[in-house]
Amino acid sequence: MAKKKGGLTVTKVWELCEPIVKDFGLSLWDVRYVKEGADWFLRVYIDKPDGIDITDCENVSRAIDKPLDELDPIESAYCLEVCSPGLERELVRDEHFMQFIGADIKVKMLRPIEGIGREFGGVLDAYDNGEVTISDHDGENHITINKKDASWIKLDDFDM
Repeated sequence: MAKKKGGLTVTKVWELCEPIVKDFGLSLWDVRYVKEGADWFLRVYIDKPDGIDITDCENVSRAIDKPLDELDPIESAYCLEVCSPGLERELVRDEHFMQFIGADIKVKMLRPIEGIGREFGGVLDAYDNGEVTISDHDGENHITINKKDASWIKLDDFDM
């Protein structure tokens, strides 16, 4: 039940934040409502092509604070964080995968793949309906996985 509620919370927050974020010339990358230790965090990830800075985060945080209080999508106390998805950003939404076709990625699977292991990297070759195709850097070996079978799939900006 809590997971379903978190999903509803994320959807409501996304719908509230997206137009506000766009008004600043930014894009909404992701919204997450997560528990870490005893605390709950509502994280709003923003982005723009040349990267965001602390001023972007502050502006969006101030702009969404009052509307979030009015919407009141979360019953308990939480910490609001507006931040960048970072260099090694996690690819989550369909548009993330489509945007980064041809990019280096790294993958951590929920269960190891025979002959490959649990963690591996490569080039994002294709994405279709949750199916992620990855090749080695020579383009010779390909593997297709379902994104739901991965713990995470991230950009790999450090191995380029």
